[in-house]
Amino acid sequence: MGACQKPTDGEFAHKPKVGISTCLLGERVRYDGGHKRDRFLTDTLGRFVTWVPVCPEVECGLGVPRESMHLEGEVENPRLITTRTRQDCTNRMSNWAAGRVRELEREDLVGFVFKSKSPSSGMERIPVWDQSKMPRKVGVGVFARAFMRHFPLIPAEEDGRLHDLGLRENFIERIFCLSRYRTQVHPRPTLGKLVAFHARHKLQLMSHSPKILKEMGNLVAHGKQLTPRELCGRYERHLLDALKLHATVAKHVNVLDHMSGYFKRDLDATDKIELREIIRRYRCGLVPLMVPLTLLMHYVNRFDSSYLRDQTYLNPHPWELKLRNHA
Repeated sequence: MGACQKPTDGEFAHKPKVGISTCLLGERVRYDGGHKRDRFLTDTLGRFVTWVPVCPEVECGLGVPRESMHLEGEVENPRLITTRTRQDCTNRMSNWAAGRVRELEREDLVGFVFKSKSPSSGMERIPVWDQSKMPRKVGVGVFARAFMRHFPLIPAEEDGRLHDLGLRENFIERIFCLSRYRTQVHPRPTLGKLVAFHARHKLQLMSHSPKILKEMGNLVAHGKQLTPRELCGRYERHLLDALKLHATVAKHVNVLDHMSGYFKRDLDATDKIELREIIRRYRCGLVPLMVPLTLLMHYVNRFDSSYLRDQTYLNPHPWELKLRNHA
C-alpha cells in the first residue's frame, strides 16, 4: 500500500446498494448501441457502493440498437412514442416499471442515479412534445416517475446534476446516512438504538437544518409514546427531509463555532485566536471546509473528546471521495 493510500474507514466497510441506469456503468444498452459511462460513478464512488443496474428500455423487451423515443401529450401523464414509426410504448414501459419497482423493494436501495435527458429514466426537464409539436422541458421519465412515486424517501439524482460538486456531496451524504440508519436502527428498531443514532448525528443534522433537528429531538424525547416501528418511521422521514436541505457556509460556521465551544477551557489565547481566524477564512471563502475541520479534529484527538469523535459530521462519507476539499 502506497504512502498516500489507506484502507477504507471501518465506518464505510459496508457497501450500500444504489440503483443506477445501466448505461452509466459503460454497458452498451443505449438506443444507438452506445453507452454513457461516468468514470466518477464507476471508478470512484463505485469503490464504496454496490451498483444495482436498471435499463428500462432493454428490460421491458426493446432491442439494441432500437428506434429513439420521446414523450408527448400531457405533462403529468405523457405518452412514450417512437420517433420515426410512432409506436406507442407507454403501456409496455409502465407495466414493466410497476413490476420492477416492486422487485427493487428486495434490494434495500439507499439511492438511485438516473440517466439525464432520457424519456424513461430522466428525473426532470425531459422534453414533452405538445399538440403544436413544440417541446417543453417539464417532463419526468416514465420509469423515473414510477420509481420516485414508489420510493419517495430514497435519495435520487441524475448523472448530469452530479457534476455539480455541491449536489454531488449532498446526494452522497444522504445515501451513506440512510445506509447507517438502515444498518444500525431499521432492522429491529428500538428506542435505545434510535437515541444512540440521533446522538451521533446531531452536528451533521445541525449543518442541514437546526429546525428539523429540534423536531427530531422532541420526537426521540417522547419516543415511548409510540411503537418502535412507528417512531422509527417518523424519524426516517425527518432525517431525509433534513439532509435534503443543503448545508450552507453559514450553517457549517454555526456547527464549527459549536464545536469550538467544547475546547474553551483547553485552548490558550493563541490557539483560540488561530481557530477563530481559520473559521473566519472559511466563512469568507478563502479556505475550504476541510481546513477548519482538520484543526478541530486535531483538538478532538489532543483533548480526547469522545463526544465529538463519535459525531458523523466529522466523517459523513469516505475520505477518498474528497467531497469537502471544495466546500
